[in-house]
Amino acid sequence: MTVYAIAQLRFTDRAAYDRYQARFMEVFARHAGTLLAADESPQVLEGESDRQKVVLMSFPDNASFRAWADSPEYQEISKDRRAGADSLVMLVQGLG
Repeated sequence: MTVYAIAQLRFTDRAAYDRYQARFMEVFARHAGTLLAADESPQVLEGESDRQKVVLMSFPDNASFRAWADSPEYQEISKDRRAGADSLVMLVQGLG
């Protein structure tokens, strides 16, 4: 069943995040996910948010997501994401 990864980010070190972003697609392309959205100006329609970027990705299933997220290549570049942004990341099950 399709799963969606949603990341909401607040930048803390833009240079570190930019290093991550520069390598992201190269690593992501080796896996079964699809990048659906990456918006640095998300509109908050209800409630409050201090996040500056929202990323939405889909994967065929949880195993595909884990294969990407746990891969040595992603773990290496994600050090810069963690150094460069305070992130809230959620994995959401798609509808059957």
